[in-house]
Amino acid sequence: MSKTAIPLRMRSWLFAPGDSERKMTKAAESAADIALLDLEDSVMPEAKPAAREAVAAFLSGRYGRHRLWVRINPLSSGETEADLEAIIPARPGGVFLPKAEGREDVIALHELLTKHERANGIEHGATKVAALVTETPLAMFRCGDYAGDYPGSDRLVAMSWGAEDLSSALGARVQHRPDGSYMPTYELARSFCLLGAVAAGAAPIETVMPEFRDLDALKARADMVRGQGFTGMLAIHPSQIEVINAAFTPSAEEIAEARAVVQAFADNPGKGTIAIDGQMYDLPHLKLAERLLAEAEG
Repeated sequence: MSKTAIPLRMRSWLFAPGDSERKMTKAAESAADIALLDLEDSVMPEAKPAAREAVAAFLSGRYGRHRLWVRINPLSSGETEADLEAIIPARPGGVFLPKAEGREDVIALHELLTKHERANGIEHGATKVAALVTETPLAMFRCGDYAGDYPGSDRLVAMSWGAEDLSSALGARVQHRPDGSYMPTYELARSFCLLGAVAAGAAPIETVMPEFRDLDALKARADMVRGQGFTGMLAIHPSQIEVINAAFTPSAEEIAEARAVVQAFADNPGKGTIAIDGQMYDLPHLKLAERLLAEAEG
């Protein structure tokens, strides 16, 4: 199954604790493209068994499960097998793997997913994967490992990054400059994620903005990272979804310009450069225009 076979937009990803039916319901009923039911950081260790049961019950028989994903626990936690045993029979659209450290983790998760899909009569490869790829120092050096053809590579449809766990691993007390922008290490994590995701043919997804009441700052950041190449963003509160969806949806003006570029090249086959309204466009502009139109079509 190819990555492009998923009829799913991935602009906004809204976390909801897996031990709160109220918050899971709120996320599922929101306008988020993907609701992320969380079994990792938002659930205390002693509450994880009950949370697994709650998430599985929440998923079972629910309409639109293709947009209901589960953030499982890291492969290094010893909890992953129990997570999958509980949730895969309920057929989530995908799983979100935290603390990934390269393609070997995708391969290992693929093998586990294959086993549980087979045991539950689920089509092979139906459960997609997104990975958080910068949460440990080692992971930072492996963001380019996800490119290529290997077992499980077709499952990997998105990659995101995180500052909180990386900061904790580094013992860093400061993530941001006085103006609110990230310190260089975290900007590097963002850049590695973007480069690695594009190389792997996966959607690059911006990390969360914890200050969920500051919607103006959220819009500014979402607009900035979209301009860099990101195609979506993680969210921690339903109030963030409208802003994120708008930021990652091409505007009517952008669509019109992209169509004009595509049409101009179609009208002039064999030409590598085209002049439109006094501005020169070449093949990279054509590729950008085609990508924007693909995003607009969802």
